Amino acid sequence: MKNCLFLLIFSLLLAPLQAQQIEDEKIRNSEIGITATDLINGAYLFTYERAFGKHIGVRLAAGYKGEEGLIKLSGIDRPQLQTNELTYSGLKIIPEVRYYLNEKKNGMTSGFYFGAYLKWVNYKSDLIGTFINSQDESFDVFYKGKINVASLGLMIGYKLKVSNRLGIDFLIAGPGAGNYNFKLDNVIPPPDEFYDELNEALKSYSIFDLINADFEFNDNKLRQNTVLPVFRYGITLTYSL
Repeated sequence: MKNCLFLLIFSLLLAPLQAQQIEDEKIRNSEIGITATDLINGAYLFTYERAFGKHIGVRLAAGYKGEEGLIKLSGIDRPQLQTNELTYSGLKIIPEVRYYLNEKKNGMTSGFYFGAYLKWVNYKSDLIGTFINSQDESFDVFYKGKINVASLGLMIGYKLKVSNRLGIDFLIAGPGAGNYNFKLDNVIPPPDEFYDELNEALKSYSIFDLINADFEFNDNKLRQNTVLPVFRYGITLTYSL
């Protein structure tokens, strides 16, 4: 009788450990996450990754960026043209293909990886300010701006496995090139000489210092295209399903 009671108690104590072992051995092929570094800039970027085979992972990141955030562009401040601080908001979609050096076992693959990505963003921004012409006349300026970017690049990173389900994904470097499409929609028409001042201001604007973008907006040409370098990095908190 005592032996039976002992076996019963032992079985009850062992049951949670057995359940945990079964849980640990469960094959997991999917993982969700949120990119923590994007939160600093007011963006909510969610990820879903699916494992295929022992080394391949396919991931999709998608999210929205609001106008809030630490990274903002200073407005144009020239004697004849002053604008608001430039903020931007919109959608971001990034599909990726990864190859992990470590072989996948039961949980999601971890360790060093390299791969390739596509990146598509659709941002909008308002350009609001004041323009003073050569006769010292003041005009209000109001444009609805749109920026579409299609990028292609390579990447290298490391996924740290914190527990059976939790992980931290470090995207170390993601260099590439992007096709930038800038478009302005005129809300309040400015005088013709405004575009000469705008184009001159863009030549010296800090964001274009290293890329020598040659923008020539005018009343009949409110769209510009250029190819610029892009670079990705980030930290994503992940959870295996």
